[in-house]
Order: sequence, then structure tokens, then C-alpha cells
Amino acid sequence: MDDTTPPPLSRPVRVSLGALSGLLAEYAAIAVAELAAAVRPESGPVLAVGGAAIDRTPPAVKDWAIRRFGTGDKLVLQLGILTVLTLLALALGVLAARWRRAGAGGVLAFGAVGAWAAVTRPDSTAPTDALPSVVGAVTGAALLYLLVGRLPATRGRSAEPGLERRAFLVAAAAAAVASTGAGVAGRVLGGTRGRSAVATRDSVVLPAPVSKAAPVPGGAALRTGGVSPFTTPNEDFYRVDTALTVPKVDADGWRLRIHGKGVVRERVLSFADLLDMPLIERDITLTCVSNEVGGPYVGTARWTGVRLADLLRRCGVKPPSEGGPADQLVARSVDGMTIGSPVEEVMDGRDALLAVGMNGQPLPFAHGFPVRMVVPGLYGYVSACKWIQDIELTTFDAYDPYWVRRGWARRAPVRTQSRIDTPRPFARPESGTVVVAGVAWAQHRGIDKVEIRVDDGPWEETRLAAEDTRDTWRQWSYSWQAAKGGHTLTVRATDRTGETQTGERASTLPDGASGWHSVVVTVD
Repeated sequence: MDDTTPPPLSRPVRVSLGALSGLLAEYAAIAVAELAAAVRPESGPVLAVGGAAIDRTPPAVKDWAIRRFGTGDKLVLQLGILTVLTLLALALGVLAARWRRAGAGGVLAFGAVGAWAAVTRPDSTAPTDALPSVVGAVTGAALLYLLVGRLPATRGRSAEPGLERRAFLVAAAAAAVASTGAGVAGRVLGGTRGRSAVATRDSVVLPAPVSKAAPVPGGAALRTGGVSPFTTPNEDFYRVDTALTVPKVDADGWRLRIHGKGVVRERVLSFADLLDMPLIERDITLTCVSNEVGGPYVGTARWTGVRLADLLRRCGVKPPSEGGPADQLVARSVDGMTIGSPVEEVMDGRDALLAVGMNGQPLPFAHGFPVRMVVPGLYGYVSACKWIQDIELTTFDAYDPYWVRRGWARRAPVRTQSRIDTPRPFARPESGTVVVAGVAWAQHRGIDKVEIRVDDGPWEETRLAAEDTRDTWRQWSYSWQAAKGGHTLTVRATDRTGETQTGERASTLPDGASGWHSVVVTVD
């Protein structure tokens, strides 16, 4: 061997290159799978496995993720999936460096997991949803087998280590370039449907509602810094759902089917059909059942839509109180989510909507464009189906929707709740007059009174802002003569039925959190 001939590889270096081969194989598998899933991105392995993980995550863990990461929980999950895949790819590459077939077989096995996840998702449309994972796995396995075969031999087994090393590097570089090309092509093709949906949303002009919401009373919004605005801007409105990526539905191709028990005249409606119906406009506060005491998952918007009860009656539907055979309305989303609402409450006269607009604009994609349900007084998981495409009338005994199968209650009216927005926890206000303020809500019952307690002192009534409607929250404020030292501020509300919110702490599962919200401050 002369001085210009590279030495044979040591075993640790060969193992490292095997790990690199595993990473390249994983990259190729995901890129090719995403290209194969361009027509239906939901069938891609990352989204399919992520969705399956969400479906099988215990409710307590989901609640923890929502509390810890908020609306970023989906991104955290996707990053977690990619991290796990990366670690597995490294391990399979190391395995393949010694046993080529075993490593390649491992890639095929994980492809089978992706295929199974794709076809068992609620939104799966055909067995062909398995194809992206299968095609990606076959590509990844073949590439890993090929790259490991190009690895330079360990000491004493190669006559031409330099040639072997160059062959491996050329193959690795080619694989990286080809995988990148496949990934970019998949993104471009997959984005076509999204661009079409964006174009249809941009072209929507909402008709003027036949029944406009009354102007928000001038005294409904306190001029107190730190308090949540009465109307929540679209970009600040909370989002809690199981969709790893926001569905982008083309309104021109969207259809809504209404069918089931007691439906005399089954209907299939287009988006244009809904816009041709009389629209109403209402201010409604929505709350997520995952909202803990004092939590952020509550907001108010001005919704525009078709009154759902009127539409159901046109289909011949009667509520149970009028002899109708169905007591549950199951709404299905384009992503496979099922949400069950009580028919009686939907048809009892409240402003339950098939909403098409939010704060004067077509619904944002993140909040259900083109159409979603809004039912005042019920937690979102039993009422607020986004991206809705199917309404089936059935019974609670006959069918358990998504969240009920996971331990949540079948019926879930919103609990009476209140929150301190200012001062913030652990704030250090100056002694003297300190304005304590926040919001309280009891949708479809209304707020009658809000009280505050300092430390263990007596309950004192606060000043309530003007009420918009009983379906919206109310702001409140209290001028506190703060003495120096540490203090605990606690709030509670009483609704129009005379019920005062309980101080007994309960978690969000199975039908919403309870307890009083408190903040600790230090007065300087």
C-alpha cells in the first residue's frame, strides 16, 4: 500500500457510515412517501402515524400537552415523531452495517406501521391510503441495502478501499439529491389543492345577514389594561383540535349531507346553497372543555351562518320533545372527527349555527372554513365541529362519537366560570388602589354577579360591565385598596339561574373543570 492509498476503514467508522446510511434511507422513504401522497396528503406516513398517535393518546396526556404547549401541541408531536424516526433510522443503519437484510427489513416493518395507520384513520377513504407508506418503505429499504453494500470494508478485507469509499460517497450524495427532489415535488404537488382552497376562500363574499347582531353595548368593554377584549380577533382565537395540519377545503367542491333517523327529506347542500339561505349574525362565546380554571381556551366572536334548527326542520327533523326519534346529532369533519350534540339543545331556540363567517370575514381555515358548527352553551367537543361535511341524526344509545369513546361525557353544558386577567400571577403592584379585572361566562344562562375575595376575607361584589347577550362573556372589575405584602385574590361568578360556581376543584375530564381562579401577588 503506497502513501496515497486511503487506509481501510476501522469498525467504528464503518458503523458511523452505516448510521448515516440509515438517515439517508429514512429521508428518502419520507420524501418518496410524501410525493406518493401528493394527491391526498393526509395519507402520508408522518400525518397518518401522528393522527394514530393522537387517537390513542390517553385523555390525561392530551390535556397535559394542551396545557403545556397550547396550539403548538401538533408541532411538538410532529417533531417528536421525526425524532423517533431519526433514532430508529440510526439504529437500523448500524444494524444494516453488520446485517444488511435485517436493517432493510426493519425499514419495511416501519413502513407497514405507517400503512396500517393510514388505512385505520377515521378519514381514510380507500385501501390505497396505504400506498405512500409502502412505496416510501420499499424505497428506503432498497436504498439502505444499496448504500451499506457500497461501504468500504473494514481492515484486512479490501484491496481497493479508496474506490469503495468514493463509490459510497457518490451513492450517498446521489440519494440525498434525489430524495430532496422527490420531497420538493411532493410539496409542490400537494400544495395545489391548498392553493385552490385559498382561492375559493378569497373569492367568497358573504351576503348581508337578514338578522344582524345588535351593536355591542358601549359599556360591555371595560377600559382596563390587561383585560381580554370583548371580541377576540380571529388571529388570537384559541384553536384546540386533533388535526396535525389544518384542512384546506375547496368550497366549490364542498358538500354537506344531512341524513339519519327522523330525517324525512335527506339533503345534500353545497356552499352556494348555504349562502343562498337566510343568514343570521350573533355574538357567541365559545369554550373548550380542555380549558382549566383560569385557562385561555375561551373567546368571543361575531359569527355569521344559517340557523341549524331551521335547516333541520326543513329536512323534517323534530326534537325529542316533539316526538322526534333522534336525540343525538353526529357531525363529521373532513378529517374524520365525529362530534355528538344533543338534538334538543340544538333545536330549543338558541342560536345554533352552521357558521360561514367569523368577525365579518369568511371562516379562517384554522377555524373551520368553509363551514363549522357553533352552539352556544355547549363545550366545543359536543358542538363545535369544524370543516363539517356530514350530519347524521341518531341516538346516544346507538353511537358514541370520538371523544365519548375516550372517556368524556356525552352531554357537556358549559360550566359557570370566571377568570382574573389582571393583575397577572406573581405581579408586584404598588400599594394603594389596584384594579382587579377579568371575565366571567355561563353561555346561554348569562352572568348575574361576580365576586372577589382577598386572602380569607369576605366576598365582595365587583362592578359588572354591560351584558351583550346571555351567550357572551361579561367583563368585571374591582378597585382594591391594596396593602403591602403577599396576597391571594380569588374570584367566583353566579349565573342567571342563581347557581354560584363551586370552589371544589375538578379536572377537565369528563365534562369540564371546576373551581375558583386565584392569583398570588406581592404588593410593594
